[in-house]
Amino acid sequence: MSTNADRSGPTTSIQINSGFDWVFAEKAETSMSRFERFGLQLFDVANCFVSFGNTHGKLNQGERSITGMEAIFSDSLPLSEEIVVISDLREHPELCKHPMVAGIPFIRFFASHPVYGQGEKLVACIRLIDYQVRTLDDELRQSFSDMAALIERELALSAMHQMQTELLKQNRHLKREAMIDPLLGTWNKTAIVRSLNIEMDRCDKAGKSLALLLISLDQLPTLRDSHGLMIADQMLVKIVSRIRSCIRPFDALGRFSNDELLVVLPGASHLVATAVGERIRLAVMMHPDMVEDEKIALTISAGSVASDMFPGTEPEALISFAEKALLSARSAGNNCVVQATPAQPDLII
Repeated sequence: MSTNADRSGPTTSIQINSGFDWVFAEKAETSMSRFERFGLQLFDVANCFVSFGNTHGKLNQGERSITGMEAIFSDSLPLSEEIVVISDLREHPELCKHPMVAGIPFIRFFASHPVYGQGEKLVACIRLIDYQVRTLDDELRQSFSDMAALIERELALSAMHQMQTELLKQNRHLKREAMIDPLLGTWNKTAIVRSLNIEMDRCDKAGKSLALLLISLDQLPTLRDSHGLMIADQMLVKIVSRIRSCIRPFDALGRFSNDELLVVLPGASHLVATAVGERIRLAVMMHPDMVEDEKIALTISAGSVASDMFPGTEPEALISFAEKALLSARSAGNNCVVQATPAQPDLII
């Protein structure tokens, strides 16, 4: 769910690997070029194109090169659903007048086989070009058809891969949406608790401490009663923004309950956690907000706990200690940060 890149909010991308991505990593042009090389060897012709109707536009050669002129000739003939084999273009009643048949480069042989895509729609043609009179016997005609079938299968596999990738992206998006609080844009409770478990396991293996901050906006109940839910939600969104400005990019922030925010601080000691809590408290307190032309001073209370003070403690127990520390901060009159300690497990003043 989270990486070292950014765990403060739900902006982390999830990597998708179907196991076959390497097969489809190359561009379609590269894949079709493989078939064209195969066609050159199989039919022993001057050139072979898998034409989608714009062969010349994809070439990086000058227009007057031989390959360029062959591509122009291929593009001048429309894609056809018929299998076409013209042994001698000079004998063809119409194509004999084509400038590239009657003149340079004097093309003599042409063959075309349709290639179908999804829904049996004509999408391309295999084009064979040569400068001498040729025929295709039954075996070569079968090979021509086999080559078209292989290209169709390649196109179908690519389409299936694109569809699978899109479905995986949609699934990823839905999973991410299910982990995000729709109002605050932070992780929701399920996601932030999961992040805590992941980070605590990582810190245990690395021999590092982990700290939590459980934060509430002191004025939230009053704002709801006096100004309504919408104003209270707006203030909560602003508090989230200020919290994010006070924590590291790889710290995780989530909505733990309706009125409480949980910050996971990987690698942080109890001293660091208290310092971060004070930084957040000051950032909120020093920026009062205007509500309906009334300036309102905002403050937060926070409960802090760190695994270096409670070694071997399970994540659920750490959250419980943070909840008790937050309750003690509220009992102390709000606008303060209370650190949980083993000597004061309940911390209620």
